[in-house]
Amino acid sequence: MPTVPSSVTYQLPPLLQPGDLVMAIATSGALKETDALEKGLAIWRERGYQVEFGNNYRSRCGYLAGSDRQRREDLAAAWHDPKYKAIVAVRGGYGGARLLEDWSWNSYERTNPKWLIGFSDVTSLLWSLATEKISSLHAPVLTTLATEPAWAIARMFNYLETGRLKELHGKAAVGGWASGILLPANLTVATHLLNTPVQPNFEGAILALEDVTEYPYRIDRMLTQWRMMGVFKQIKGIALGRFSRCEAYPGSNSWTVVEVLRDRLEDLNIPVVYDLPFGHDGANAALPVGQPVQLNGDTGVLSWSVNSVKISNTG
Repeated sequence: MPTVPSSVTYQLPPLLQPGDLVMAIATSGALKETDALEKGLAIWRERGYQVEFGNNYRSRCGYLAGSDRQRREDLAAAWHDPKYKAIVAVRGGYGGARLLEDWSWNSYERTNPKWLIGFSDVTSLLWSLATEKISSLHAPVLTTLATEPAWAIARMFNYLETGRLKELHGKAAVGGWASGILLPANLTVATHLLNTPVQPNFEGAILALEDVTEYPYRIDRMLTQWRMMGVFKQIKGIALGRFSRCEAYPGSNSWTVVEVLRDRLEDLNIPVVYDLPFGHDGANAALPVGQPVQLNGDTGVLSWSVNSVKISNTG
């Protein structure tokens, strides 16, 4: 298991600037959203970036975007070639964790790190990189970028180019104040990384969790696993984003997903904030992995310890 204390701030890759070369790769599911991809690509290029695609981004192997070997080759080509300053995931889906069965972030990345950008299934890669104390960005993939509100798109690029972030406002649930490094994740993907070599050290961290298309009982089952493993005794706070399309079957005798979250999280004696603007099916505010944050459970505010800019609304 990782032994790096979570109180250690992870290494930040160099800031980006328009004109930099970015590689887009499909690490998970096979590409279906061609129009959405083109729109997301246009946003990056309009910002001034050059974007190239991995050789296998249109490949298909069942529900995967090519074989594990093909997807791993694209990741390696992007990660080890210094001409690429960032890597953005084409889409989520499933399959990122499969790449990590035979993958090593070697010494090159410690001296020449670059941005890895994505969310959802890309959680597996973000968290794997976190075990090397290298920061990444939980943010829209290419196929979701064009659906983002203007402030969320600006937030992502502003952070990548300046290192500055505006605080986020959610709904206060459990009071108190906590500080620690931020570990954003898709709950389902993160649950399947527990007790594996790519699980980050949770000691003193603040979790930021979101999910999509999971029934309330499944959310319950996953959070119960986290409880039984003792993870929630190690962390300092929980910041919750959107749990989209997580309703029960119509007419079923079920708790709502909000009731499940309250039941499983509000007795932990740590600050909890709901409804922060990140996740699927709506604004997906960029969240840096492994950087220090403060969570205020009394006001519902998530703010950044370093290079943050405070505002009163979303963004």
